[in-house]
Amino acid sequence: MDRRDIADLLVFQAIVEAGSFTRAASVMGRAQSGLSQTISALEARLGVPLLARSTRSVRPTEAGRRLLDRISPSLRQIESGLLELQDSRDQPSGTLRLTVMEYPARAILVPALSEFLASHPGVRVDIHVSDRFVDIVQGGFDAGIRFGAHLEKDMVAVPVGPDVSAAIVAAPAYYLRRGRPVRLEDLAAHDCINFRTASHGDVYRWMFRDGARTVDVPVEGAVIVNDAPVMIEAALAGLGLAYIFEPHVAGHLASGRLETCLETFCPVWSGYHLYYPSRHQKSAALAALVEHLRYRRHA
Repeated sequence: MDRRDIADLLVFQAIVEAGSFTRAASVMGRAQSGLSQTISALEARLGVPLLARSTRSVRPTEAGRRLLDRISPSLRQIESGLLELQDSRDQPSGTLRLTVMEYPARAILVPALSEFLASHPGVRVDIHVSDRFVDIVQGGFDAGIRFGAHLEKDMVAVPVGPDVSAAIVAAPAYYLRRGRPVRLEDLAAHDCINFRTASHGDVYRWMFRDGARTVDVPVEGAVIVNDAPVMIEAALAGLGLAYIFEPHVAGHLASGRLETCLETFCPVWSGYHLYYPSRHQKSAALAALVEHLRYRRHA
């Protein structure tokens, strides 16, 4: 099949339905002479006349009528598919695959989905929860949610949560037993709950702000975990000091089950961002989710 045939057959169908080149040209927004040339070229390639022309109208020849009867259902499917694709730009649909860290999945994404999915019934959301850094292109994901400071330069990053402060926390019983550190140097004499990162498997070095400087401090303790909720439970159990992001333990701080220390040294981190590759055009569904999360953040 000549690659021009489909487009030319659509022109042929439009002319037959309109009953004249003039009316078809008006409907299609094209020049009448251009439509005439298109049909002549199509007839030349097929080797048979498709239209019988008169000064007032055109009608299909017998060969043209048989051809149109055979191809009309397929042409209608093509037109329907194109219209459906155009409609999808205004009515987002399809599945969004997202890779999200555990905390923003619970605290940011899931609370936003009720309203979002109600407004976009054609969208499904497939959430892969992992604190390990994931290559979203290689993993087949549309987007991810991570801390802004951890994202590559070639990503479009949209803030979906406020900046967050780090916090050193422990149970009141731990402070009664071991005292409360007031200087960074004091950490050497304390039990600290270490955290093994998911992405690289190394033990996280606690980062602090000391005046204008940023310093990282290796700490020691009897417990190492690789899961933030377990680390919080260990702190609640009085096993030591934990370095955590303040929103993760806001409820425990409010209830008094955990208390902070070294507040003046704790840095503020760029908050959670939804990110996707800058070289990829985002789908209508992803664009809608980005706008929804951005609106919720400002609201």
